Amino acid sequence: MTELAFWECLYTAGHDAAALQRQDSGWLLHGTAVFRHDDGPACVNYAVEIDAGWQSRRGSVRGWLAGQRFDHVIERRDDGWYLDGHTHGLAHLVDLDFGFTPATNMQQLRRVALQPGQAADIPVVWFDLKQTSLIELPQHYACLDGEAYRYASPQGPYEAVLEIAPNGFASLYPELWRMAA
Repeated sequence: MTELAFWECLYTAGHDAAALQRQDSGWLLHGTAVFRHDDGPACVNYAVEIDAGWQSRRGSVRGWLAGQRFDHVIERRDDGWYLDGHTHGLAHLVDLDFGFTPATNMQQLRRVALQPGQAADIPVVWFDLKQTSLIELPQHYACLDGEAYRYASPQGPYEAVLEIAPNGFASLYPELWRMAA
């Protein structure tokens, strides 16, 4: 089984395409985002390995930003999260979220499986371009009707109602991303 998504960026020129594929031990979420970053053109290939319980195990981020290449590996081990082999703690977190794509909100929502009227705080390990560390990003989701979630990240700060497509990906991330197909 493969689920696909294609987004148009709303805050700058760009697109993102992602695929979620079933594997023997869980899922592989992978995609490519191409967009205009403040520093110049960006092309990012990303992947997140997810276990059968929808917990992130490992991620990778490769590509270039304004002509500068990067290649990062993010791993969850028993004692915490590692970026390129260096520990960053955060052992209490189970979700990996990338700041440059709407694709990585899906696994948290599937793991927690909120019903209409339910809400949850879901802090994540967060990584964005130009970062040299992993940080904890607080997030709050409130399920409105199964197809829409009130989302808030006070650290961002960002707050909006996310619309969710039948395949589990965000179809609308107001002011940031809109699913095109």
